[in-house]
Amino acid sequence: MIGLFKSLSQAMRGKPIRAGRVYLRPPHRRDVKKWLSLRTSSRNFLEPWEPTWPKDALTRKAFFRRLRTYAMHTNSDTAYMFLVFRNDDRVLLGSISVNDVRRGVAQSCNIGYWVGEHYSGQGYMTEALSALLPFIFSRLKIHRIEAACLPHNKASRVLLSKVGFQEEGHVRRYLKIDGKWQDHILFGLLDTDPKIAPVPLEQDSIRASRRARRRSRFTTAPAQRAES
Repeated sequence: MIGLFKSLSQAMRGKPIRAGRVYLRPPHRRDVKKWLSLRTSSRNFLEPWEPTWPKDALTRKAFFRRLRTYAMHTNSDTAYMFLVFRNDDRVLLGSISVNDVRRGVAQSCNIGYWVGEHYSGQGYMTEALSALLPFIFSRLKIHRIEAACLPHNKASRVLLSKVGFQEEGHVRRYLKIDGKWQDHILFGLLDTDPKIAPVPLEQDSIRASRRARRRSRFTTAPAQRAES
């Protein structure tokens, strides 16, 4: 498996995963400004649902540290990270992580996700998950996906049910979120379960994406000064 998934970023270069109005790809160093901007503007919105943020959470150093961790996990086939962008203007919307990949007799993983405050409640994460599920089941050969959310996180519970996850039970003090060990609701989705199909790409998004690619293709880089 390690050889097969040695470099997800390289394998997906130029081939992002698309559905509806969004596309997903692994993070790059050049994403640092967008990532820091979105996380900063959404901090109060996100913190109640996440592990306690380190003091340097909103620094370039922290982002690059994350990239190194992501690369290590991807190369060992234990986790995969994707950023979610809007097709028509390449705005960063959020992120989905595929964590704790277990092989052998399990062939399972769990997923986590977040979306920026100004983009929540607009269906973007539904479309992103609809795109990613086939990748997880078919490309990564996963049999079972798990997800957990806080009992009072109604938006997440609705999202998971909408894409096909089944609620499987209440887990006591499951994860340390916002500095406290908290109970969670556990959801599961099998490769054989009914699930949402990838949301068809919006035609406007397809045209905008093609225009953006053409513009980048014909943009002339400024000439470099000759060395003296």
